[in-house]
Amino acid sequence: MKLLAVDCAANLCAACVYDVGAGMELGREVRDLGKGHAEHLMAVIETALQIGGTGYPDLNAVAVSIGPGSFTGLRVGVSTARGLALALKIPAIGVTTLEALATEGANAFPGRAVLAALDAGREEIHAALYDGTLAETYGPSVVTLSEAATMAIDAEAVLVGTAAPLVAQAAGRAFDTGPVAATADIATYARLAAAKRPGEKPKPLYLRGADAKPQAGFILPRQDKGNDA
Repeated sequence: MKLLAVDCAANLCAACVYDVGAGMELGREVRDLGKGHAEHLMAVIETALQIGGTGYPDLNAVAVSIGPGSFTGLRVGVSTARGLALALKIPAIGVTTLEALATEGANAFPGRAVLAALDAGREEIHAALYDGTLAETYGPSVVTLSEAATMAIDAEAVLVGTAAPLVAQAAGRAFDTGPVAATADIATYARLAAAKRPGEKPKPLYLRGADAKPQAGFILPRQDKGNDA
């Protein structure tokens, strides 16, 4: 069984081909874009497939990071994964960035609780807490920095994610720390997806509304034509 994993949740535009039976990655392509995932993702996928000696008909599933992360990037990644799954008649499987980061933290510190925390701005943290078996015990949710610090202290957790230094600072103590990143390695998404049963179609995990909202000052007043003279 061969699985294609894609990730556009943060700056990276990444794809890899993973052989589930052999438990090994066959090929990958990762580009640090910042923006422009829509223009590059298909080329990234095709490069990963070529390196992995795999064609689209050889794929048995598509995995995708569903966030939290960049609104635009998540839409691009999820829509592409679902489109490929539909065209190839294979399942699409979603994996959260928090779960993937927590897995990498658990690999570095086996048997420990892990708090995955992403800096969402506005003094908000996107967080999820996992126990020593990587079972989710809280979240994913939006929490304050002080709430995240309290969770980390209570669970004696390993910290991962972009907000890890902020959480440690708020707690006033040091923690064991895994990847301080906005997303995990693309192969981590592939391995996690390979262990999941296909379920509902993946959709972006948005923990808060989009930053860009219409400004009330630009909304034109509605005209009542019935009162025209």
